Amino acid sequence: MKNRLEALRKERGIRQEELARILGVSRQTIGSLENGRYNPSILLAFRIARFFGVAIEEIFLYEEDEVQ
Repeated sequence: MKNRLEALRKERGIRQEELARILGVSRQTIGSLENGRYNPSILLAFRIARFFGVAIEEIFLYEEDEVQ
């Protein structure tokens, strides 16, 4: 799953460490999300979307051909 997390974070001038602290996760989790190595739980996805004030679909981009 692709996402726009890094772009949104940088647009707002927030460091990975700051976002991680706000969301209650590690900086490594934020890095893994941004690099597409980790898909968030639905709860974390909602927290991220709420923090940025956008819908989940505006951050996390699901593509049908990704289903395995």
